[in-house]
Amino acid sequence: MRFFVIISALFLMSSCGPGMNKILKSKDAAYKLKMADAFYAKKKYNKAQMIYEDILPYYKTTPQFQDIYYKYAYSAYYQRDYAMAENYFKTFMESFPNSPKYEEMEYMRAYNFYKQSPKAELDQSTTFKAIGAMQTFINTHPNSVRLPEANRILDELRSKLEIKDYKSAKLYYDMGYYRAAGVSFAALLENFPESQLADEYKMMSVKSFYLFAENSIIDKKPERFKEVMDECKEFIDRFPESKYKADIEKYMAMSQSQIQKFSNNEQIKKAS
Repeated sequence: MRFFVIISALFLMSSCGPGMNKILKSKDAAYKLKMADAFYAKKKYNKAQMIYEDILPYYKTTPQFQDIYYKYAYSAYYQRDYAMAENYFKTFMESFPNSPKYEEMEYMRAYNFYKQSPKAELDQSTTFKAIGAMQTFINTHPNSVRLPEANRILDELRSKLEIKDYKSAKLYYDMGYYRAAGVSFAALLENFPESQLADEYKMMSVKSFYLFAENSIIDKKPERFKEVMDECKEFIDRFPESKYKADIEKYMAMSQSQIQKFSNNEQIKKAS
């Protein structure tokens, strides 16, 4: 890792060329700013960022500082260094709370969290941060022109969390951990009640709980089949037009049959 860092640093310095070395060694802050802005305009953001970083201390108490830091933050963003850019946009907000660019910076901070959100299979800590930041932006700026895009991103992020939770629940089911699967599918429905797959989640929860009851010890079966029936009744009340209604009625009938069988067995035992 150390070797990699050294090689990267050497490569970066060599890529700067003698022109960059001359700029960075100059004592003329105005000249450096002019060159940084020129590189920024030409979309040579790596060079622009290096010079902006070098001159930030010189301009910290000047009127130009806000514009310099604005471009400095975007230089990181355009290089896809989203973690660093998020931090810079946050710093801009803290440094210039009354800036006319504040709304833009707040959105860009949330957007950089969004850009760091990984695939659904991976840890979603950054996705939760993105959702929180984007929801805060929406709540704070209800009339923003960025609102449609912010809502679209929020829906996309929530969909990713839904996919992750579904895969986890399905994995429990495929592995035969039916109680865990039933609980997970029920939680999925609770967390995403407006999902287009809501009735499927409820059906899978019923199916999982049925298989859990079926594989339980004899003494626990009657109680657990009753719980399955309760789940079935709740499904029919909530999704009366669902395509899974026939499946649910099947599980209800099978659960009723199992309960009746145990009831008959108890009566036989008492009679004998």
